[in-house]
Amino acid sequence: MKNIPIINWASSALLVSTILTGCNEEKQRPNVLFICVDDLRRELGCYGSEVKSPNMDRLANEGSLFFHHYVQVPTSGASRASMLTGKLPSNRQDLSNEACRLRLSDKPEGENPETLFHHLRRNGYYTVGIGKISHYADGYLYAYEEPKSMKPELPYSWDEMLFDSGKWGNGWNAFFGYSDGSNRQSCHKQVKPYECVSVEDEGLPDGLTANLAVAKLKELAGKKQPFCLAVGFFKPHLPFTAPKKYWDLYDEDSISLSPVGEIPEGFKKATLHNSGELNGYQLGEEKASLEKSVSDAYARRLRHAYYACVSYVDAQIGKLLSTLEETGLSDNTIIVLWGDHGWHLGDFRVWGKHTVYETSLASTLIIKAPGCKAGIKNNRIVGSVDIYPTLMDLCDISIPEGLDGDSFVNLLRQPDEPSWKDCAYSYYNDGISVRVPDYRCTYYQKGNESWKELYQYTKDGFERQNIADKKPEVVERLYAKYIGDHLLEDCIK
Repeated sequence: MKNIPIINWASSALLVSTILTGCNEEKQRPNVLFICVDDLRRELGCYGSEVKSPNMDRLANEGSLFFHHYVQVPTSGASRASMLTGKLPSNRQDLSNEACRLRLSDKPEGENPETLFHHLRRNGYYTVGIGKISHYADGYLYAYEEPKSMKPELPYSWDEMLFDSGKWGNGWNAFFGYSDGSNRQSCHKQVKPYECVSVEDEGLPDGLTANLAVAKLKELAGKKQPFCLAVGFFKPHLPFTAPKKYWDLYDEDSISLSPVGEIPEGFKKATLHNSGELNGYQLGEEKASLEKSVSDAYARRLRHAYYACVSYVDAQIGKLLSTLEETGLSDNTIIVLWGDHGWHLGDFRVWGKHTVYETSLASTLIIKAPGCKAGIKNNRIVGSVDIYPTLMDLCDISIPEGLDGDSFVNLLRQPDEPSWKDCAYSYYNDGISVRVPDYRCTYYQKGNESWKELYQYTKDGFERQNIADKKPEVVERLYAKYIGDHLLEDCIK
């Protein structure tokens, strides 16, 4: 476990902030609990799923649940980079898992984009990061099988960085870890993509992360300085490892299969992939491919494993929420619960993220904030890039210039706010997509070949039929209004 205090800098920042703002002691700034969950699609009870997620469901009932929240890139590092900086991708390096490192890690302070946590810190917040907030599992830059480095991925964001790697030894080993202390890499990928094991929550990494976060919340409760605690959980990312008690919440034979398990006729397979992430676990009973669906039995086993992981991480989140209440922090703490992207659970024969379809781009977003309405089921379209300015508004901190996102704080208070933009951009590899209330329009460029896709959700909620040829006027309108000015710099136009 590593703890890197930068207290002198933080104290100076607090003093400057106090002088500049004429801080009124009667108006205490809210604290922030920012929870990142890896690979969490909209698969919660509050979204209508059969998944058992009582703690996240309770949070949704106390705040705003967003049914149309979209990430900007459906891969972890790039999605987190966009959310953290409030910036859309501008070139292909922004679409990679190394986006945070390339954008943020190797430049002096002031020459790189300022993350939302950096901005909070400069404005008087004490910032603590625990677990996977950016791409690297414990926040330090090193490859899967390299010795752990001490170079932070987000060098100016934290007063403290904490992680308990337990029997796994470092962040990446824990991220790909199994209950016996082994990991995917040490086993040369000769492992199954799931594990059901009779251990307590602390027998797997997310349980250790929850314990660390609970202890830190109790410590922070005794301080006057406002804090931002960011906590990143690994599950339900592969491998789908969860204690047996969470597997036992489900009857595998009764688990539903994807309503779009097959590839619709006329679909371009170039927009999909062969589930390489799942197939990298060499001892999986079957291999997924675009040519043939896995068996229903194996699909249910994998969905069961994913569900168990969601229930496991839900229990860990419940510990944090209970601690907020026990310490008296709950009434003055903003809670953001964010999934870094969606995940195909057999949809279109794909197991994984990495597409620009709804299943991969839509993810969980729940926000609870003091003074905002409770129990809101919000159907407005928002992007992860909008979270940064929204959080600054909630904390009464100036929003930096140059962000691509917009604050949707009014949607937390007035869900039918008429002036909201209702659109979200997403990118991956050869595609750029825009989601508006009725449609998704996607433009693909592969070498010298280009094509467009259009899906109308009022008639085709599962993206079964590309109607670009049937509604060319809609395609051209959406392309001209949204897409044409947002192509990446290094894409062929």
